Amino acid sequence: MTGDTHGQMFLRIRNLSVRFAGIVALDRVSFDVAQGQICGLIGPNGAGKTTLFNCLSRLYTPSEGEVFLQGQPLLSVAPHRTAKLGIGRTFQNLALFRSLSVRRNILVGAHAHTYANFFTDALRLPTVRREEREIAAEIDRLIALLDLTDVADQAADSLPFGTRKRVELARALASRPSVLLLDEPAGGLNHEEVDHLRELILSIREKLNLTILLVEHHMNLVMRVSDKVVAVDFGRKIADGTPAEVQNNADVIRAYLGNAA
Repeated sequence: MTGDTHGQMFLRIRNLSVRFAGIVALDRVSFDVAQGQICGLIGPNGAGKTTLFNCLSRLYTPSEGEVFLQGQPLLSVAPHRTAKLGIGRTFQNLALFRSLSVRRNILVGAHAHTYANFFTDALRLPTVRREEREIAAEIDRLIALLDLTDVADQAADSLPFGTRKRVELARALASRPSVLLLDEPAGGLNHEEVDHLRELILSIREKLNLTILLVEHHMNLVMRVSDKVVAVDFGRKIADGTPAEVQNNADVIRAYLGNAA
């Protein structure tokens, strides 16, 4: 699952740099992720982790550098087409439609893969009805996979925070990504919920054949779930390797604990 059979990495990030009014948020960051890997991205607050995610999901345009997904250049594609390319994402701050039901929130994520338009909808063509049935079945599968069946028809804002996190994850999965960007999924969760999240991440990787990038401050989760870990500090990559290698890297220890370490 963590290997690459064709010698070409699934996701390649090369010399990615982002500058905001003279401030360097990312400084020539490069790393590879193989198909099926879970790659943890760690670093202190302000290190550049979310900036990198914003480049991959095309919210930001980098000052320099390249990103290749399955050999295809990602940065030349219009931002609104990233979902069709296979990039799915969750956010640090939940961005659900609070008054909509769980099912309808998840349905929003499937929009990137619908082919209907105003005319086909108006005419109720057979292709539209078939597509609606297929999407409904796919949403049902995601609801079951993420243990949301009992709350599927409840409004999102009526649910506990941890459940809403799963709804947002289901919505990201509804876009049928090949690469899933998880931005601090453990934020605000208790110990038991973090354990469940770890099992869930491993499960969706296997069942949906995903490659996952994980930005997370919860070190125990990162080190237990990741195949490889990339550490950044002040916008620069300072380590790249197995969880054990990165945990024991002197630059990583210094970044987290200071020079006294």
